[in-house]
Amino acid sequence: MPPPLPLLLLTVLVVAAARPGCEFERNPAATCVDLQLRTCSDAAYNHTTFPNLLQHRSWEVVEASSEYILLSVLHQLLEGQCNPDLRLLGCAVLAPRCEGGWVRRPCRHICEGLREVCQPAFDAIDMAWPYFLDCHRYFTREDEGCYDPLEKLRGGLEADEALPSGLPPTFIRFSHHSYAQMVRVLRRTASRCAHVARTYSIGRSFDGRELLVIEFSSRPGQHELMEPEVKLIGNIHGNEVAGREMLIYLAQYLCSEYLLGNPRIQRLLNTTRIHLLPSMNPDGYEVAAAEGAGYNGWTSGRQNAQNLDLNRNFPDLTSEYYRLAETRGARSDHIPIPQHYWWGKMFKLLSRAYADVHPMMMDRSENRCGGNFLKRGSIINGADWYSFTGGMSDFNYLHTNCFEITVELGCVKFPPEEALYILWQHNKESLLNFVETVHRGIKGVVTDKFGKPVKNARISVKGIRHDITTAPDGDYWRLLPPGIHIVIAQAPGYAKVIKKVIIPARMKRAGRVDFILQPLGMGPKNFIHGLRRTGPHDPLGGASSLGEATEPDPLRARRQPSADGSKPWWWSYFTSLSTHRPRWLLKY
Repeated sequence: MPPPLPLLLLTVLVVAAARPGCEFERNPAATCVDLQLRTCSDAAYNHTTFPNLLQHRSWEVVEASSEYILLSVLHQLLEGQCNPDLRLLGCAVLAPRCEGGWVRRPCRHICEGLREVCQPAFDAIDMAWPYFLDCHRYFTREDEGCYDPLEKLRGGLEADEALPSGLPPTFIRFSHHSYAQMVRVLRRTASRCAHVARTYSIGRSFDGRELLVIEFSSRPGQHELMEPEVKLIGNIHGNEVAGREMLIYLAQYLCSEYLLGNPRIQRLLNTTRIHLLPSMNPDGYEVAAAEGAGYNGWTSGRQNAQNLDLNRNFPDLTSEYYRLAETRGARSDHIPIPQHYWWGKMFKLLSRAYADVHPMMMDRSENRCGGNFLKRGSIINGADWYSFTGGMSDFNYLHTNCFEITVELGCVKFPPEEALYILWQHNKESLLNFVETVHRGIKGVVTDKFGKPVKNARISVKGIRHDITTAPDGDYWRLLPPGIHIVIAQAPGYAKVIKKVIIPARMKRAGRVDFILQPLGMGPKNFIHGLRRTGPHDPLGGASSLGEATEPDPLRARRQPSADGSKPWWWSYFTSLSTHRPRWLLKY
């Protein structure tokens, strides 16, 4: 039998063996302070401590670090994948959870699960897995008292929001919703998905009812650079209620599927800002609902409480266009819509995105609502059907950057309750496919030669008399059908920049086309062939292009290191912002 260990050594071994089992890790040199990092403001806790797990000793050091810069641009780098999950995981290391002077480490199994899902996104841009997300170094096991950094996103929401019947929160009640019921559902949904949803009001109806919108985005309430925005509006006529219910169901579906980890829905919400206004005319709805489904007349509740048809009450920009058209040289982005224009443009593509996956719209065996649009692919130019002034679609097209279509959801304005589930099944895929269509065409940033964004710059497409303008951050989205397009960027005081853009037929995600505007007289116009994914002043750096025959995979051109051994396209962005070059992100 070996001699017994000295008592002192035995005591040290006991302490060392016991320490990993402790629930908290004590840091006697630090105290808990308020969590002030903007990128981590939606973490599941409010206090952190310094030094953090990376030995950063102040807010200033953290905010200047390449690790923090990486977290702040993950959304753009990974094009919406693994966000906000991965950002919150990184925040758990840069701003560790602190409770009463004790530091809690995040769970290792959460880290390992995210790495398995997110690693392909890093591989696609030729980036190494960040060292500070080392699952074994900075994370710990469940039996060691770890916590889930995604708990606010994934858990702790269902108990408070359980339905009275005991049904799971993913359950959708396919029934008509009164105004009060609609408001409760939207607010409950936003509460369950607080990381990716919020509600807000755009005003009140004549009778004082809030016009409540629910928004879905990876950063609710914020416009993110080059993230397209979509709005879906229902119930503009108070007695046309199918759209109202479809949007209420869609809000619940998006939230539930996001929490359940549906990859399609997570990617959609992480890359798109979606605004749903289920009821634009809640006053008219209450009038129609008083008569009830199956009894509602053709006009009862159509108008609002002031007896106004809301879809005839927008500013009449159509007549204004025709007035301006008589003035030589007057600027207008609207033209009459003859057949040759309608059948080769973007509105047909948007309409087909909805109709092509709708089982009833594509059913060739029936006539509906007294007409048959199958010869036109179940879509029609509204001007060919009937014309009116003061419509919302015309107003949005002429006054803003919006492209808008109207969806007629059935012949019955107020369908019976038993028909709602079938309506949802028919329209769910069409709604999702339509929203996803916002990612077609081109996107980019317009800057001056110093990299400063140029707001309100015009993006024109040759042959299409409808320009769009850039946002305050200089970013834009331009929906375009497949084909060859000449795109022009211009702004007062700058020379025009012209680019030739080729959009492949199968390309369903927007190509990157940036513009750098030179002051007038500073040089010749640029004419660049091909679809450019990035430009030298892309906020994430680098310049590459997609050729005419390139596979329309937006990440393909970034997957392999360059043959000459140069750094990846994103490297210059990090080196320009920090003196500490993050070589730990390089794979080679």
